[in-house]
Amino acid sequence: MTVLALTLTGALLFLAGCSEAPKPAAKKKEEKEPPKPLTGKNAFYKMYVAARSWAPDAQILKINSMHLEELKAEPGQAAAWQVVLGSPSKLKRKSYTWSAVESAGNLHEGVFPGLEEDWDGRGKPILIAALKTDTNEAYKVALEKSADYVKKNPGQLVNFQFEKTDKHPNPSWRVFWGDSVGTARQSVFVDATLGTYQETRH
Repeated sequence: MTVLALTLTGALLFLAGCSEAPKPAAKKKEEKEPPKPLTGKNAFYKMYVAARSWAPDAQILKINSMHLEELKAEPGQAAAWQVVLGSPSKLKRKSYTWSAVESAGNLHEGVFPGLEEDWDGRGKPILIAALKTDTNEAYKVALEKSADYVKKNPGQLVNFQFEKTDKHPNPSWRVFWGDSVGTARQSVFVDATLGTYQETRH
């Protein structure tokens, strides 16, 4: 009887195991996130990570936004950015771009280095630590100061340029409406360290 009972028990366990629901298949690899624009500060640090291997003492000469037809920008953001860095020890300068997508003009998705060039030390290099205010914050300040202009000129592109001028002690985010600094009819300067309003140029 004992042998029979053990045999029946084993058979039942075997059948129970066979009747278990099949384990779910492994989850498919997560799909790639759709491309999205970035703020200037976030894009800069992606490029700066790559630049540190080129020159640990790299300082910012300029950062500027770039608009792409392939991807619409959000307020305070851009689909592509470019930074120009200078190395005091090398006396060289080098540009890097970050783009959310592949685009014309030698723009590649992600971070892409440009060529190294001679640099004479000019151009008001800016320490990385001075970049504390992001472009979405600068845009809010600029928009408050440009309400009348935006109302009269709806739909214009908004661009950003990080720079140092003699007029202000701290570097600025120049927020301007138009395709370029030279053609812009409205530029608002926002302190890139403190996040405060500096001036408006027409």
